[in-house]
Amino acid sequence: MNLETERLIMRPWTESDAEECFRYAKDPRVGPIAGWPVHTSVENSRQIIREVLSKPEIYAIVWKETGLPIGSIGLHFHSDLATADDECELGYWIGVPFWGRGITPEAAREMLRHAFEDLGMARVWCGYYDGNLRSRRVQEKVGFRYQWSNDAVPVPQIGEVRKGHVNLLTREEWLGGNRHE
Repeated sequence: MNLETERLIMRPWTESDAEECFRYAKDPRVGPIAGWPVHTSVENSRQIIREVLSKPEIYAIVWKETGLPIGSIGLHFHSDLATADDECELGYWIGVPFWGRGITPEAAREMLRHAFEDLGMARVWCGYYDGNLRSRRVQEKVGFRYQWSNDAVPVPQIGEVRKGHVNLLTREEWLGGNRHE
C-alpha cells in the first residue's frame, strides 16, 4: 500500500533502494542523533532494508520530483512506548538536503491520518533525544503533546545512554483539529 501527499509518495522499501538509502544514511548528521549508526556501505544499507525497514508500516519517503527515496517513516507496534494493541510509535528520518522544507511534517501528517483512520489507532507516541531540535519541531508542528522526559534512556544501537523526551497524540486530539495545522 502506498500513501501520498502533495510532494511525496510513501511506499514500502525495496532492496533496490539501497544506493539512495546509503546516500543519506551515511551522513553522520542523520542517524546518530536519532539513535542509530551511520550506514557504512550500500551493502550495509541493503541489509538494513532487509532486516529493519522491510517491516509492515515502514515506508520509504519518495520525493515525487525524482521518484527516489529521501528518507524513511513508519509506525512501530509493541515498542517501548506503544504497548497496547491500539497504539503505535511514529519514527522518521530524512536526508540532510531535504531538511527545513516541511517534508517531514508533511509525511508525518499523512502517517498520522493513516494510523488513526486506516488502522484505528487510539494513540500515537513519538520521542526524540535531547538536542534533536528538528525532530522536536516536527512533533510540535503535527500536534504531539509533551508527556515526560527520562534522563537515562539506553540507546543500544550506538552504545550510549541519553536524555529522551516523549510526546503523545491521541485520536481525539487529532480529530479535534491537529491534523490540519
